[in-house]
Amino acid sequence: MGKRRTMVLGYPIDLMTYNDALEYVVNSDDFVQIVTINPEMIEMAQKNNKFSVILKEADLVVPDGVGVKLALKFRNVNQEQIAGCEFAKSIIEKASQKGESVAFLGAKQEVLDLACKKLKEEFKNLIISYKRNGYFSEEEENQIIEEIKQSGAKYLFAALGSPKQEFFIKKCKEKNCNLRAIGVGGSFDVWSGITQRAPKIWQKMGLEWLYRTLKQPERFKRIFPTLPMFLFKVIITSKSECEKQF
Repeated sequence: MGKRRTMVLGYPIDLMTYNDALEYVVNSDDFVQIVTINPEMIEMAQKNNKFSVILKEADLVVPDGVGVKLALKFRNVNQEQIAGCEFAKSIIEKASQKGESVAFLGAKQEVLDLACKKLKEEFKNLIISYKRNGYFSEEEENQIIEEIKQSGAKYLFAALGSPKQEFFIKKCKEKNCNLRAIGVGGSFDVWSGITQRAPKIWQKMGLEWLYRTLKQPERFKRIFPTLPMFLFKVIITSKSECEKQF
């Protein structure tokens, strides 16, 4: 399945429907690093060259944050927002239907265990071939990657926070793992039931970020001024750069 890309502040965004992106992942025979990009990640990448390279070299980059969706709209590109938590869960569902195993990495042990329990209750045929909490040192990474390889998992869901999860996935690729891998941030908290997603109406309006900020006011400092500054940069960036197709 072909992909069409555009650029936002120098970073690629794949222009695909939710279903096409899902089919691209589950039907791939090669390693796929999936990035669910948002303005905070772009800001981090602008300050961290190694992270910037990872975003630019990722196999699939979908717009998670509403800020990226708005940035595309400023350039007359109508692309649906693909929420990482929901997208990752759709991949899990597909894996369970196809009898393909998954690996879960990240979060506290009790959160991880509860998330796995609830996912197995929801998807009866789900095969979890590897799981490990997110508390490990850099020196342990090679051993963990080897364990994931030996587990035979086709999919890796890394809940280590950004950019750590993206760096870990990149390292998996360098170690010749044959994975479809996605960084899922705090999704294990959602899947375990510890954290509630915004009601569907908020999600449909693209206001889940606002709902979460109202529920967790400490997020305000992280989002502002990042979001308005991101949109300001998009507006003043040349149209030729933001609409470059390749």
